[in-house]
Amino acid sequence: MVERFLKQTHFTSVEDYNEHLEFIIPEHFNFAYDVMDAWAAEAPEKLALLWTNDQGEEIRATFKQLKEQSDQAASYLQTLGIGKGDPVMLILKRRYEWWIVMLALCKIGAIVIPATHMLTKHDIVYRNTRASVKAIICVDDAYVVSQIQAAKDESPTVTQYITITDHGKPIPEGFRDYQAEVVKAPAFVRPAFVNNNEDTMIMYFTSGTSGEPKMVAHDYLYAMGHLTTGVFWHNLHEGSLHLTVADTGWGKAVWGKFYGQWFAGATVFVFDHEKFDADCLLRQMEKYRVTSFCAPPTIYRFMIREDLSKYDLSSLEYCTTAGEALNPAVYDKFFEKTGIRMMEGFGQTETTMTLGTFPWMQPKPGSMGIPNAQYDIDLIRADGTSCEDGEKGEIVVRVGDKKPIGLFKEYYRDEEKTREAWHDGLYHTGDMAWRDEDGYYWFEGRIDDVIKSSGYRIGPFEVESALMTHPAVVECAITGVPDDIRGMVVKATVVLGKEWKDKAGDDLIKELQQHVKRETAPYKYPRIVEFVDELPKTISGKIRRVEIRNKDKQTLPPAPPLQGGE
Repeated sequence: MVERFLKQTHFTSVEDYNEHLEFIIPEHFNFAYDVMDAWAAEAPEKLALLWTNDQGEEIRATFKQLKEQSDQAASYLQTLGIGKGDPVMLILKRRYEWWIVMLALCKIGAIVIPATHMLTKHDIVYRNTRASVKAIICVDDAYVVSQIQAAKDESPTVTQYITITDHGKPIPEGFRDYQAEVVKAPAFVRPAFVNNNEDTMIMYFTSGTSGEPKMVAHDYLYAMGHLTTGVFWHNLHEGSLHLTVADTGWGKAVWGKFYGQWFAGATVFVFDHEKFDADCLLRQMEKYRVTSFCAPPTIYRFMIREDLSKYDLSSLEYCTTAGEALNPAVYDKFFEKTGIRMMEGFGQTETTMTLGTFPWMQPKPGSMGIPNAQYDIDLIRADGTSCEDGEKGEIVVRVGDKKPIGLFKEYYRDEEKTREAWHDGLYHTGDMAWRDEDGYYWFEGRIDDVIKSSGYRIGPFEVESALMTHPAVVECAITGVPDDIRGMVVKATVVLGKEWKDKAGDDLIKELQQHVKRETAPYKYPRIVEFVDELPKTISGKIRRVEIRNKDKQTLPPAPPLQGGE
């Protein structure tokens, strides 16, 4: 399959990849037809999706079955008046039907808007009105249904409410019964025209670490942009069974559970569960013989706290991580326990993978890797000039006459925000990093999160990485607190391991401060340390440092006074 879309399909070095990566782009590319239905024609009985849940249920779907079921769903949606250009919101958790409906919407040219089940009424109204949502397809969850129903009166564009429920359960008032109705749909007839490559295929609302989320609109080539994600970064092949830990409302779901994996012909493994439990996840990986695994560093942090010798993970061949910066201490501990090197990647909702550690590279723990050759990546100073190696700057994508495959189209209906991020031939990521002499990039933090203290610029990630090497720390967030003398001081908000919680106090604070001084430059140590049960996070799981900063403005006393030698 890959050879249909790449001039060269195998690479042996960074130089080879950078020089020879070149896409073959069909005139009207549509992932559902050109990849999934093509697999159904060529390898109909090949296993495409292995779905299981925490209740012990299991579904195995071949490429042929996915074609048949997505055709049926596409026909059903057409009977409801849904077609080309119509925005449809999906709130389906990890239900099996999410994969079917995603393909079905692609087949009829509708715009899919994946969303998390944690949305409130306000979130739903905001999305419905901003995107003119025409239909909502949701899981029959009491909270989800209640929030959608509460948003109805303020969502005039929504004409169809569809729920997917367990057989035998009553359907919520005002909702259609997907399972009962989809089987009655007529035979599907592919529309004469579905899409141009530049048409909008999928939109994500960014998680919004500050302010209301933006609508990130992607075209049909966004799916092709993830070919490099699955085939090269995840290092997948037709014999792979790949598990990515991600809710289907997050962009990471299509990074790891949809596009790139099926370009490679791999089997997507899904574990549908209500509450994360590291032991339960590891037992699923053991039972089903998962070969490839991807998760954010948070998941790995909990996994390495388990006794991994209890699990047979001998099937595991390859592990990747993205979603937040990887602390080297987590990498080292996982490698020590499994012998597998985690390969880190970096991207945003607005992009596919822009930086990554590829199979032909030696990973450097804590580094995001090198630029993905489908993007022209640079680091720039505030004045727009390029940074030297070792110098901190903003990660940007240089956009010439032709938009790179995988880069977003625009912030939908927000020209001002689009111009703020994308101007003068550059897409500004807003993320800070530095590059070493080997071309590897090292994350520093969001531009807004960089702390300026006593003339120093301190990236929160470097302090967080130092703190994470202390056995007491499960999670932490570093922020800056305004200070009359220093400008700002470093504050650590820390989640302790359960065996350390009763030791929270001044002695442990001093121990953590001294630990950071030993692990990194002494001026970076946190002068303020707060212990909390959990960190504030966005609905996509990212730490909301802005919330910590806003709270601190109201509650924190002045920082400790200057000490001798400062």
